[in-house]
Amino acid sequence: MLDVTADAVIQRLRSAVEGNLPDYLADLERLVNIECGTYNKAGVDQVGRWVAAQLRELGAEVTIEPHDTLGATVVGVLEGSGARNALLIGHLDTVFPDGTVAERPFVIEDGRAYGPGVDDMKGGLLGGLYALRALRGLSLGSSGKADWLPYRRLVFIANPDEEIGSPSSTPIIRHHARDADLALVLESARENGDIVSARKGISDFTLRITGRAAHAGVEPEKGRSATLEAAHKAVAIAALNGRWPGVTVNVGVIRGGTRANVVAEKCEMEIDMRAVTRSDMEEAAAAIRGICQESTVPDVTCALERRHHWLPMEKTPGTAALAELAIDLAARMDFELRDAATGGASDANTTSGLGVPTLDGLGPIGGADHAPGEYLEVDSIVPRTTLVAALLLSAAEPLR
Repeated sequence: MLDVTADAVIQRLRSAVEGNLPDYLADLERLVNIECGTYNKAGVDQVGRWVAAQLRELGAEVTIEPHDTLGATVVGVLEGSGARNALLIGHLDTVFPDGTVAERPFVIEDGRAYGPGVDDMKGGLLGGLYALRALRGLSLGSSGKADWLPYRRLVFIANPDEEIGSPSSTPIIRHHARDADLALVLESARENGDIVSARKGISDFTLRITGRAAHAGVEPEKGRSATLEAAHKAVAIAALNGRWPGVTVNVGVIRGGTRANVVAEKCEMEIDMRAVTRSDMEEAAAAIRGICQESTVPDVTCALERRHHWLPMEKTPGTAALAELAIDLAARMDFELRDAATGGASDANTTSGLGVPTLDGLGPIGGADHAPGEYLEVDSIVPRTTLVAALLLSAAEPLR
């Protein structure tokens, strides 16, 4: 047990983070200046090896989960003296193509750090590591592999493929989430500083339509136009918007036909569907399947494939309690914090979908993600990293 007050503990954590800020910024520059777009396996693995070394230095047992074409998933397991299990998740990859670092390497100007992936999510990845360093500085406990850790088990997952939906790392996240009492996802805070307590679920579908080709001028009546059927289905799918609160459905891509004088035999549609609740998501998906099964153009066939699927991150009572705890801790640190819902998915959808109380958006404040002007507010690094450390400590055992 700590023999100091909560405010004193928070101040000690903040002092530790402030003292490490020069190292944090040097590490941020190092990581941002590595080309690590998702499909650059060598670059992603270079970042992963660096993260693995930092986890080992903290005392973690590190496992490298390789992949043939994508980078490896890094899993660090710390065993401490507490009663609960925690999961921290950050990703190694960015969306940027090779050559971006050469065009606009890391730089700090007017209080903002710039560079590919500086906000999404090198800043948050480092925030998790430096929060653990700050906790170690408190020297909690007196036994176990990590005397300082107030958890029975803390798993830090650094995954290589979040920007494409975490196809290789999701099974690993699910495996470790089954035993977790809480999960903190280290994506950056919203531009206004909000953390994230709810995210829409996403289902990506491909709908393939097969008709019959014919000469469009000589005998069009013998044809069955797949593109015409696609047009009818696009209108029907768009009409699903607004049927359930917060559900959005978008036909983002339609491709079909071969040339203007041929009745199109084949057409393919790509559909994005998002929902706030699992029940509405299931109903909307059933409606899309129904549209697939009914045809306006006779004699065409349709096949629907769900390519990617993330359940909603719903604000459950457990997640709400975590959010309230974070807001209270921020107030003790003299800054206002709010939690918010957002339409984009992250690895938080995976943990939340398994019933684990989950908070996201816990990294530093930044914006313009995925764009040339992506930035991170340098002044937000210390308070947000301290918040992660204090939240870990308080969620393990309430501060007095």
